[in-house]
Amino acid sequence: MRLLVAEDDSVIADFVAQGLREASYAVDVASTGPEGLRMALEGTYDAAVIDVMLPGLDGLSLIEQLRARRVQTPVLILSARHSVDDRVKGLHAGGDDYLTKPFAFAELLARLQALLRRSGGAVEPTRLVAGDITLDLLSREVARAGTPLDLRPREFALLDYFMRHQGRVLSKTMILSHVWGYSFNPGTNVVDVLVSRLRDKVDREFDTKRIHTVRGAGYVLKLD
Repeated sequence: MRLLVAEDDSVIADFVAQGLREASYAVDVASTGPEGLRMALEGTYDAAVIDVMLPGLDGLSLIEQLRARRVQTPVLILSARHSVDDRVKGLHAGGDDYLTKPFAFAELLARLQALLRRSGGAVEPTRLVAGDITLDLLSREVARAGTPLDLRPREFALLDYFMRHQGRVLSKTMILSHVWGYSFNPGTNVVDVLVSRLRDKVDREFDTKRIHTVRGAGYVLKLD
């Protein structure tokens, strides 16, 4: 799938683009409103992430112009503005969802995936299952073999990420990008610490271990 990111802050743009590419999306980046409008009109995108405060043409005006030209690409709006009125304006302009800064990449990715599923006619799952592990996205309840697991927010986000990519090796960079915000230090050991905490809760009381280390590559959730 091909995505457009219109964001003038290079740090945020690079962070979002990197994370989306690691999630196997093709990504084009625009740093101004006019450039974003041109690319959205000339290209074919499955979804777009558009910042409100773009130079040359603000994000809401960009979206309005797209909708006026019958471009129905699903749009996730990014904004530092948190008020209800700002969110309402964004949705009235033609945006499909609204995410405020600062944000965790895991939430941005989940919202984009929901937009893509809705636009494709699919239903967003509310419950994930991986072997004997269950994770309810609405109630935030997690259990293994019927035993409740008490997870902190980042532990929950990491398990969610593992369960959506069962059997796939996830690198430390991928985990950093998906669980933390864009201002992270790639050299930190927070991933090892978080995986250790999650593994302790998910695997400690069970003979069959689910979370495994792949030396030199990352971590993987295995069902066998």
